[in-house]
Amino acid sequence: MTDITKPDTRPATPNFSSGPCAKRPGWSLEALADAPLGRSHRAKIGKTKLKDAIDLTREILQVPADYRIGIVPASDTGAVEMALWSLLGERGVDMVAWESFGAGWVTDVVKQLKLDARIFEAPYGEIVDFAKVDFDRDVVFTWNGTTSGVRVPNGDFIPADRKGLTICDATSAAFAQRLDFSKLDVVTFSWQKVLGGEGAHGVLILSPRAVKRLESYKPAWPLPKIFRMTKGGKLIEGIFAGETINTPSMLCVEDYLDALNWAKSIGGLDALIGRADRNFAVLDAWVEKTPWVANLAVDPATRSNTSVCLTIVDPDVTALDADAQAAFAKGIVSALDKEGVAYDIGAYRDAPSGLRIWAGATIETSDLEALTGWLDWAFANQKAALKKAA
Repeated sequence: MTDITKPDTRPATPNFSSGPCAKRPGWSLEALADAPLGRSHRAKIGKTKLKDAIDLTREILQVPADYRIGIVPASDTGAVEMALWSLLGERGVDMVAWESFGAGWVTDVVKQLKLDARIFEAPYGEIVDFAKVDFDRDVVFTWNGTTSGVRVPNGDFIPADRKGLTICDATSAAFAQRLDFSKLDVVTFSWQKVLGGEGAHGVLILSPRAVKRLESYKPAWPLPKIFRMTKGGKLIEGIFAGETINTPSMLCVEDYLDALNWAKSIGGLDALIGRADRNFAVLDAWVEKTPWVANLAVDPATRSNTSVCLTIVDPDVTALDADAQAAFAKGIVSALDKEGVAYDIGAYRDAPSGLRIWAGATIETSDLEALTGWLDWAFANQKAALKKAA
């Protein structure tokens, strides 16, 4: 590194990972003191905690009363897989993907389930044309592409009179973006994202239409126990009342309850969305005045307010080959990590090289304001090293 002057202000919390994400402001281990450790999750205290988590999720996310909410294993991935394996196959399915995780669901449906699938894909930074999607078929899509920073702006593209089910991976959107549940039949997320909870658990939300499909349709393939949501052709209601399919971590559940109660205390969903929007605005304003960086998401209307993905557009860097560009970006990430001012902000491994900075509701705006100066510092040092090497 050269002697380029370091900024005076450091982020108070340097955790900008896109998952697991930063804990809520003021969090400490003492917040989990009431966790019923060493107790069965099937005991009254365990069931009560799990039911409280479901009820608070409904309240804060504003989930309709007739939608079921269940806590399931294996994070958001487990929740999505439960939906795909249990619900699809009754009719054709349109698979929509514009980033890594959406592409993963395409692979599962095409190569594992081998279904009658139409695939609609867009490159990183762009989004598909939903006008080409047939909602009389089932449709699987992500609301917010965590690895591309591209989101759907709203649910207006989904017809109310659709015949198929909409299955939405909303893991980086829930609690930071307004989900239109009237247009969504399955919603999945992990509480390790916007609320900064501990990992390993997913949440599965089902509309009455999804429940009807579960009770009227039996897939042609065998279902592992971990995916089964019906018995004798009827929904296993206990799953959606706190009786989990497998053993949950009550410590993680306690952490989720703490995050939900924090969210409620600051004003609920509107406050959470407001925090994420203000955080994104800081980064977006910095990008607009900074010539070496740009949003990966091309259209401002589709830019995520949580997983902000950035690409380096400095001409000296873009003139490099792909490996050298990736090394340049990694140099910025490494320098900020070494300084202890930003952790885990590299682009996702399958995405174009660059930076990915979490701006969700648990991030303090002042920390992002401080971070921007350090980003400029790290870039300047990398650029100086590049010129010296040349």
